[in-house]
Amino acid sequence: MESRTHAGSIVVATTPEELYDLVSDVTRTGEWSPVCTACWWDEGATGQVGDWFTGHNETPDRTWETRSQVAAAERGREFAWLVGGKLARWGFVLEPVDGGTRLTETWEFLPAGQEMFVERYGEDAPRQVEERTRAAHAGIPVTLAAVKRIAEAG
Repeated sequence: MESRTHAGSIVVATTPEELYDLVSDVTRTGEWSPVCTACWWDEGATGQVGDWFTGHNETPDRTWETRSQVAAAERGREFAWLVGGKLARWGFVLEPVDGGTRLTETWEFLPAGQEMFVERYGEDAPRQVEERTRAAHAGIPVTLAAVKRIAEAG
């Protein structure tokens, strides 16, 4: 299986460091995510590579929790995490530009995640994978617009 990827970008009128401090604070994720309504760090976690956190997710059809591991934590440049440690990679890449910071949200549905869907959903796996892909495509611009609004409100 090949990974599926998607990304979107927006320019935010703030510094890369200030924006990183916002998007790397997973406890604030519920303020901008259309699906993840709350996140919390595992005990002892400080947001460094290797740390774990839990996310509470809600859609009209279901509610579930995921555990994620920080995969990149470079202040002012990138914050990323692996859902389930290997299933999907989400992240924010920050790049200084005229007028502020280009914030790019990235998503990659990794082969291990797709394989898990085959095991879990059997013949329904392709539909389930498509549903998650559509959700990422729809959610990224919503998330970016909300992060921009929050960051620029200061």
